[in-house]
Amino acid sequence: MDRLKRTFEIVKFFLWLCRAQMRGRLAIGFDEWSRWCFPQGRSESLAMNPPSDEQRMAMSQRPAGRPAMRQRWSSLLFLHWPMDPAVIQARLPEGLYVDTFGGRAWIGVVPFFMERIRPVFVPPVPWLSWFLELNVRTYVHDSQGRAGVWFFSLDCNQPVAVEIARRVFHLPYEHAAMRAVTKQNRVEYFSRRKTPGAKMAEYNYDIPLNAMPALPKTLEWFLVERYLLFSVNRAGQIFHGRVHHEPYRIAPAKCEVWSTEPLRLNGFAGVAERPASMLVAEQVDVTVFGLTAEVVG
Repeated sequence: MDRLKRTFEIVKFFLWLCRAQMRGRLAIGFDEWSRWCFPQGRSESLAMNPPSDEQRMAMSQRPAGRPAMRQRWSSLLFLHWPMDPAVIQARLPEGLYVDTFGGRAWIGVVPFFMERIRPVFVPPVPWLSWFLELNVRTYVHDSQGRAGVWFFSLDCNQPVAVEIARRVFHLPYEHAAMRAVTKQNRVEYFSRRKTPGAKMAEYNYDIPLNAMPALPKTLEWFLVERYLLFSVNRAGQIFHGRVHHEPYRIAPAKCEVWSTEPLRLNGFAGVAERPASMLVAEQVDVTVFGLTAEVVG
């Protein structure tokens, strides 16, 4: 009973934190966390500047400053399809540019387990800090040549996490009914977004046994070695935020069942059924840093 009461109180705290963040009413102590997530400094974007390999490699270094959150990502599956860059560019906000490899844009579906999710000053909480996520992503850069991830959607079965991510990090999270079962080395993963007409997406894949870091300048390195995310608020303001973790240890995926349903839900109909790239990755412990607003022009 005491554990249930404590969990309920912490859930209320998370909800209060989310509302207070939006209203600018954080009490003393929590306002510092707000400044970590929304620092006053702004980056200046002067002209479109594709990232160099050196810039891409530099993004893997831990950034300066204090983190906002800690997380663990595990049982990751990366499925990717090549796309016409013009199709992706048309879906991006002004100030972001499609990042290409071999002259092609890439769109990915990534189901995985989110574990031990919490702000830096809060311990992980049963039920609240463990959940599933499936995101649809592409790869972009800004005018300063900073390469990162742009999310079209992030399906999640933790309603509190959905609301916090939407309001605090301006990410397009969606409520979903999800479940996953791990049997020895095999993951059976199911997700259905809670929107009319959504169908079940299923993925069956093996956890990697002989994984290694991606070799620099390869397609695999281009797809998985991303340490920056971009988001946009309702007013159209673009933000970027850093994450840090050890380089992914990846292996070719043994994936017998996959779905393009998440792509369809994001308006990408007619994508080839079989992914051109199928990878799995070992778990990583992740440090999440705060958002910084971009200036376009």
